[in-house]
Amino acid sequence: MKKVRLALALAGLSVWSVAPATVITENFTNNPAQDGWRTFGNTNLFHWNSTNQNLEVTWDSTKTNSYFYHPLNGYLTRNDDFRIEFDLRLTDIASGVEPGKTGPMQLGFGFLNSTIATNASFMRGVFGSAPNVAEFDYYTDGYYFFGDVYYSAPATTTPSFISGVNSYDYAPANLSVYENELPTNQPVHVTFAYTASNQTAVVMLTTNGVPLGQPTNLVLNSANGFADSDDFQVDMFSISSYSSVGDDYDSVLAHGSVANLVVTLPPPAQNLTGGFSHGVWQVQFTDHTNWLYTLQRSTDFVSWADTSVTTNGNGTNLILQDPNAPADKAFYRVRANRP
Repeated sequence: MKKVRLALALAGLSVWSVAPATVITENFTNNPAQDGWRTFGNTNLFHWNSTNQNLEVTWDSTKTNSYFYHPLNGYLTRNDDFRIEFDLRLTDIASGVEPGKTGPMQLGFGFLNSTIATNASFMRGVFGSAPNVAEFDYYTDGYYFFGDVYYSAPATTTPSFISGVNSYDYAPANLSVYENELPTNQPVHVTFAYTASNQTAVVMLTTNGVPLGQPTNLVLNSANGFADSDDFQVDMFSISSYSSVGDDYDSVLAHGSVANLVVTLPPPAQNLTGGFSHGVWQVQFTDHTNWLYTLQRSTDFVSWADTSVTTNGNGTNLILQDPNAPADKAFYRVRANRP
């Protein structure tokens, strides 16, 4: 069970937060397995290069779904900020590497639901069969034939979100507006950031500090296929090689490396305020799903007592109260536990 001290409050006077964001940093100087990284599926697709201090990756759609991943402390939803940065160096990439599958399939970098993504029914290339995704994707160029008509599929960098309630809610709906080919044998610094307050995802790409194209920002709204009631729930960061099983049109084979990876996640509580309401001391904050919250009180910062029942976070605003606040001053904190 993991415990995090979130905030302290001086009753009736002020509230301040002491909880930092969670940051997963991996520069691959040491074996990433010692830092909580795991592999799933075909483990041969991922190789730690201790000399070059990077992760060598093969994306091969002929293999099973395979992930180099790090579990999160809880779930992320559309109500949570996040930021991903890494250096990507592609050696080669091609679509059309499987008979009849001439369209491109994505290289995935982002968040998945561990229970769903490791299930055999999870098929990233099949519409409606890959719920709970929030990731940066890269597609190389390719083509399709429908009847006697030839359709070009340009290289594309795009943020991708798929809800858990309705997995077909996918943004963006039109990948062609994000056309942007990545170079090979050059390091590309990728930044993928999402801000919950305006529901906006931003992708920034640079090569040696020079911007590489101008990927369009993406807003999660009904115009882009995400209704207000749609949400995703993800609990692992993954570098993903997806299988083309179930996908009759797309394939990919690529080789490259990932280095200097930083994943920044929000603290378990944000926007914390405190004060009296109708004579009762209370703390209000933005909570997160899959966390348990308890208000605690102290008079000496040494001994702490629970003053509220333990409450499940639901990803909205939570209020915890002390119905028996002392007449003299007291200090409060919110304890967050993982179930």
